[in-house]
Amino acid sequence: METRNKKHNKFYDSYATAAYAALLITVLLASCAKMGRPDGGWYDEDPPRVLACTPADRAVNVNEKKINIFFDEFIKLENASEKVVVSPPQKEMPEIKDAGKKISITLLDSLKANTTYTVDFSDAIVDNNEGNPMGNYTYSFSTGAEIDTLEISGHVVNAENLEPVQGIHVGLYNDLADSAFTTKPMVRVSRTDSKGHFVIKGVAPGKYRIYALRDADDNYMFSQKAEEIAFNNEIYTPSCFGDTRQDTLWKDTLHISSIKHTGYTHFVPDDIVLRAFTEKQTDRYFLKAERKTENNFKIMFSYGDSILPVIKGLNFDEKKLYPEYKDRKDSITYWLADSSLIKQDTLRLEATYNVTDTTGVLQSTTDTLELVAPTPYEKRLEKVQEELERWEKAQKKAKKRGDKYLTVKPADSLKILYNIPMEIAPDMHLSMYIPTPVAELDTSKIKLYAKHDSLWYDAKYNIEKADTILRTYFITADWHEDTEYSFETDSCAVRDIYGIVSTTYKQGFKVKPNKAFGSLTMKLTTMRDSSFVIQLLDAQGKMIKEAIATDGKAVFKYIPTGKYYLRGYIDRNNNKEWDTGCYNENLQPETLFYYPEKIECKEKWDITLDWNPNDIPADRQKPSDIVKNKPKKEKEIQNRNKKRAEKLGIEYIKRY
Repeated sequence: METRNKKHNKFYDSYATAAYAALLITVLLASCAKMGRPDGGWYDEDPPRVLACTPADRAVNVNEKKINIFFDEFIKLENASEKVVVSPPQKEMPEIKDAGKKISITLLDSLKANTTYTVDFSDAIVDNNEGNPMGNYTYSFSTGAEIDTLEISGHVVNAENLEPVQGIHVGLYNDLADSAFTTKPMVRVSRTDSKGHFVIKGVAPGKYRIYALRDADDNYMFSQKAEEIAFNNEIYTPSCFGDTRQDTLWKDTLHISSIKHTGYTHFVPDDIVLRAFTEKQTDRYFLKAERKTENNFKIMFSYGDSILPVIKGLNFDEKKLYPEYKDRKDSITYWLADSSLIKQDTLRLEATYNVTDTTGVLQSTTDTLELVAPTPYEKRLEKVQEELERWEKAQKKAKKRGDKYLTVKPADSLKILYNIPMEIAPDMHLSMYIPTPVAELDTSKIKLYAKHDSLWYDAKYNIEKADTILRTYFITADWHEDTEYSFETDSCAVRDIYGIVSTTYKQGFKVKPNKAFGSLTMKLTTMRDSSFVIQLLDAQGKMIKEAIATDGKAVFKYIPTGKYYLRGYIDRNNNKEWDTGCYNENLQPETLFYYPEKIECKEKWDITLDWNPNDIPADRQKPSDIVKNKPKKEKEIQNRNKKRAEKLGIEYIKRY
């Protein structure tokens, strides 16, 4: 029996061993067949590398229009039509295709003799697996015996906020006349990457002017006023020289492995900074008319006019319209000041207004407009009836329970929005927003009280209509620190054009003591311009305070504890707002600067800082914390690997 069991066990041991071996082989075969990295490994951060090109990169005497570029891994092109730029600019868009480990380019224009051609890919080339961008790769060749190899580089920033401008053309002209930018295509062209950086390659020796252009019609010249542009009056002579750079190799995030000095060819200029802007739209044309609510409609134009449109009602009396507009008069709201018009589903009218003709002169024109209410009157009536029935049911239930109830449905009241916090700073103002045009505002029914020694006294205040926000009123006073106030309105203090009146309102608040705030004094070390406007920004980059520098100094008081930033601009026309430029007038946008560091304020702190706005180039002034347009691709890959490292419990070391 024992012998039999031994034989039996031996048989099953042999069978199990064979089965295990078969299973192991199956797993190994499956793992060999499976492509990709094992779970838990690093994401690939290495960009693709070029192995070969036909014709060869920087080849001369080339007469072929078909180009092939081969890579060490599978690649793909992202937004090739937007990112890839060929110089000289091509009239007909080249055919650019990716296939596996190759990019094929077919030039459709005729090749020019003795000309250097460049194909600037910017960051369009990425690997197929992880999307790692190759960076600013440019392929070049020459149809002549020599190839031009000089380069010009720099950055383009938005003139209004110093954000890096991505994907804008930057080009050169060897014709130095101002008219070249508006009459001829660029001779060499590149495009900015996600950091606003550009490199124009294949440049011949000579003198050039440089421009940036958001080319709307693909003609490589400034031909539309709506195109974003940048220019300066500098003339550049490109050159190069031998130089060395210092490359630091790291053991980890804290320790340096070695410092290597590498020789390279340094091309200059390499520090050009262009401030891009869009010219102010002064051509006036009709945009649209709309009736989004039953009680008003809007007519909108691209630019304002001193004369309001003349309205003639075709199925209503235009005298029952109440126009409302801001100073620019580019958008006019017509309130229907009669309930019969509000009930009318369709309003037909003739509008006569001025528009700019092809010569830039205002000419009168007349349009017939039809404006339809968003909800038909019958449906609105049904909704009112439903609300009335709900109210009546509620009253019946209240009466049955013995609760108090109103025998008459209360009339609608004017729903004013008050901005009165429980605590305010000594330099803050209160505000009230009224949803419909005001027919009467009775200040005798608006009171402000201050508490002194447990007694309430009348306090003086001012109430003014805001210039830029329709139907908004600011309430200001000489606030005293650490004092309680009460803002109160009687019923009927405000009446709108429909006869609807406001109800009573009461809000108490307190002015914080001065010791709860800090202050900031900025001293301009080089700029004494009396028209220099300085703005204090919050942690998100939003302006919260503004001051005009006097004798090179600006003071900000009552700053709550927090982190802040600062910017300023030269208000050359003293209109208290930043203005754009104009190419035909050789007018640059008003120069704007950012203080390059974060500012921390605390209670009782009085900070004084020196600032030289011209100390740092514009492309490096804006603190990275409030830069909105940041490169995404590299960040995505690094963040994925950081999370993987945290999951594995190891230190992440940035690989590029």
